[in-house]
Amino acid sequence: MEIYEFGKELISEAGDFIRGRMLEDFRVDAKLNPNDLVTDVDHETEAFIYERILEHWPEHRIIGEEGHGTDVEDTRGVLWIVDPIDGTLNFVHQLQNFAISIGVYIDGKPYAGFILDVMNDNLYHALAGKGAYKNDVRLGRMQDTHLAKSLIALNSNWVIKEGIGHTFTEVVKDARSTRSYGSAALDFVNTAQGIVSAALFFRLHPWDYAAGMIILAETGGVTTNLLGEEINILKKDSVLAGNPGIHEELKQYFTSDEKFIASHRKAHGEK
Repeated sequence: MEIYEFGKELISEAGDFIRGRMLEDFRVDAKLNPNDLVTDVDHETEAFIYERILEHWPEHRIIGEEGHGTDVEDTRGVLWIVDPIDGTLNFVHQLQNFAISIGVYIDGKPYAGFILDVMNDNLYHALAGKGAYKNDVRLGRMQDTHLAKSLIALNSNWVIKEGIGHTFTEVVKDARSTRSYGSAALDFVNTAQGIVSAALFFRLHPWDYAAGMIILAETGGVTTNLLGEEINILKKDSVLAGNPGIHEELKQYFTSDEKFIASHRKAHGEK
């Protein structure tokens, strides 16, 4: 429980840090993709979180989006997986609709997940086996839904990608409608709350999903890759997260499409 309580305090302090830092100028740079942005605030927030964790537990290991933990190759001990700003495009263009995401795993098993919707100051958190919460209110169990009567979270970029777009297009045609929020962490908590019934991604990194998977599981949700395979928390992969009923329904779209499977294997390898 000590790590769990510390995590809630830490992510709240990091949110305060970001809100204060936003009052000052910050630099925006692009990574390899010109639309994959990073700012001074991303780097500074990750450093803030990193230093606070190691002050308390020097033996813990940390993987961060902005460069910490590149030498981590296994899941032994206590592992923190951190995204200091999930939704940097939203942060830059909207100054809202972004989150801090922190997942904690012990010897490879889920321990706790924390997601802070920074500008709304809503903290979503879960201790494995003890339920998920929005601030102090426990989230209810997810109800099964069918795709035809469901909203799903899906970035439209995947619909136009060669080799995979046709499968996502079929999903869009059969769903009631789609939404795109620009933050995987917020997509996860929206799914956990039933605001959307599922969230689909062709490619996420561990810091994008590590916390969300834990929170979603505590509301009865299921997270795998798009082919229904278990996700390795040290690897990038596709993600299919949702209530159990729609998860099974959506999985069939991808596992029955040989062209999609080939593209998926090319991008992510064999399990």
